[in-house]
Amino acid sequence: MIVLYNFAIAAYTLLMKVFATFHPKAKLWVEGRNGLLNQLNQYFQNNNSPVAWFHCASLGEFEQARPVIESFKTEFTEYKILLTFFSPSGFEIRKNYPLADFVCYLPIDTASNAKRFISITNPKVVFFTKYEFWYHYLTQLKLSQRIVISISSIFRPNQVFFKWYGGFYLSFLKCFDKIFVQNQASISLLYQHGLHSAVYAGDTRFDRVMALSNSPIGYEKIKKFKSNQQLFIGGSLWKEDVAVILPMLCQLKGLKIIIAPHEIEESFMKSIEANPYLKVIRYSKLTDNSAEDFDLLIIDNIGMLSNLYQYADYAFIGGGYGKGIHNTLEAASYGMPIFFGLNYTKFQEAKDMIAIGCAAAVSSSNDFQNKFSKLYGSDKTRALGMLSKQYVAENTGATEKIISYCKSVL
Repeated sequence: MIVLYNFAIAAYTLLMKVFATFHPKAKLWVEGRNGLLNQLNQYFQNNNSPVAWFHCASLGEFEQARPVIESFKTEFTEYKILLTFFSPSGFEIRKNYPLADFVCYLPIDTASNAKRFISITNPKVVFFTKYEFWYHYLTQLKLSQRIVISISSIFRPNQVFFKWYGGFYLSFLKCFDKIFVQNQASISLLYQHGLHSAVYAGDTRFDRVMALSNSPIGYEKIKKFKSNQQLFIGGSLWKEDVAVILPMLCQLKGLKIIIAPHEIEESFMKSIEANPYLKVIRYSKLTDNSAEDFDLLIIDNIGMLSNLYQYADYAFIGGGYGKGIHNTLEAASYGMPIFFGLNYTKFQEAKDMIAIGCAAAVSSSNDFQNKFSKLYGSDKTRALGMLSKQYVAENTGATEKIISYCKSVL
């Protein structure tokens, strides 16, 4: 099985090098790893401070790791923070994260890379976020007796670890000293397979979004755009999401709309601007004097969305007609009804919010019209908003549990 794993890693690396010749993200993925171990060696060769290594796949996982990093740095001031990413979408946006002493890509998971990486950086404690499980890194960390922790993990019976042929992959999980999971179902599943290092902590994103909502950044132009009307925000939308929600929203009077695309693509923004029923403008072109004159605002930048929800009355979270929905908790922390597409079942918070009634999954434009029209302008909006905000508040505390464990072992 190890041979097949190594072959898959090598094949994936080769494919990325091929794609790098014409795909920008693949190029970043490849070039970001060139000479990386030498750079690490140069930085860490004279380091005498203990090192805490945090690894995230991408930007979403970073948001889960972030509250732990911040609390860890406050509690363990003598530690240096090493932050690694697998994906360019995480590294490129957070490569200048101020609390990290060194930010880089994770070298390819080979036996030699793992051994050299760990030897150079010499981490005392390691945090892998959610779904990141790499065989050679984990086995080398176990052999060298580092403290290895998984945070905000969530497990389901259909994952490869729990298949009849999944013994090799299950061995990955046995390398962790502690696995902090998001729900009790994950604990039961791990216990059934002989893994008793799992404990319930919850999702650290609750701590992050609650902290953000307690001290949001304000935007005067957004206030003027909203004026005294209700505001609907579509967060991290793809074209499939826009096709579902915009036909209905075009028909409503007295509603302002903000669309934040998941990826800032010119063709996508132009397709929204072409809507004949709405006055549309991009945020980069919005002025204080003209803000109230427009119906729909396109956020043509990265980084504003989490703070924009403070102005919203309703939210639709994108990704539910593709690989999976994006961050629902940022919107929920400010208190509002939330909608999204059907691909939400891997996200515990989405299932929870549907169960308590403050969120709804929609299958089509007609389905969205039926569900939103019953809510728009009614007294239910405020009540459901209070439910979503209460849900976030009641599920904070995962970071504190993780840091408490760190205090006991460091």
